[in-house]
Amino acid sequence: MLLIQFTGLSGVGKTTLAYSVKEKLLAMGYKAEVIDGDEFRNHLCKDLSFSKKDRQENIRRLGIVSNILTKNGIITLMAAINPYESSRKEIREYGSYVKTVWVNCEIKTLILRDPKGLYKRALLPSSHPNKLYSLTGIEDTYDIPQIYDILIDTTEESEDNCTKLLLEFIIFQINTI
Repeated sequence: MLLIQFTGLSGVGKTTLAYSVKEKLLAMGYKAEVIDGDEFRNHLCKDLSFSKKDRQENIRRLGIVSNILTKNGIITLMAAINPYESSRKEIREYGSYVKTVWVNCEIKTLILRDPKGLYKRALLPSSHPNKLYSLTGIEDTYDIPQIYDILIDTTEESEDNCTKLLLEFIIFQINTI
C-alpha cells in the first residue's frame, strides 16, 4: 500500500495534517493509521533520550511499526520530526511504496505559533532553570531534506488546503501503484 514518512520541525503541523488526512481516507473507505511521534515517545520509545543515536533509533522503531502496518494494507502516516536525512533514507529503503512529505514552515512563524511552548523554552538564556536544550532546529540538527516527494509549506497555507494537497498526493500514489 503506502507509507508516508513526514519530516519537519516541531509545531509545523505534521500530526495535525496526518490526522486530518486519515479522517478523509477513512471516509473514502481506505484503511489508514497515524504513527504519532509524540505518542510513541511517551510509550514505545520512552527509554530513548534526544541524542542523535537515540533519535535515529526512535525513527527506526516508528519505521518498523509503520512498515508492518503498510504491509498489511494500511496507509500509514508516520508523523515525527524525523530530523536526519540518513534516517529518512533508511525508511525509504523499505521500498517504492515509501513517500517522504516535507512539512515546512518559516522558523519565525513557528516561534510565534509555538503550541507546546518549546521554542519559548529553547530560546531562554542558558542560566534559566526552564531552558530546553536540544530542540531540533534551534540547538539540535535538522537536515534539510535532500530527497522528498512533496513539500507542504504551512507558513501561510490553511490546514484545509494542506490537507487537500496531501490527500490528492496520496490518492495519486495509490492510483499509480
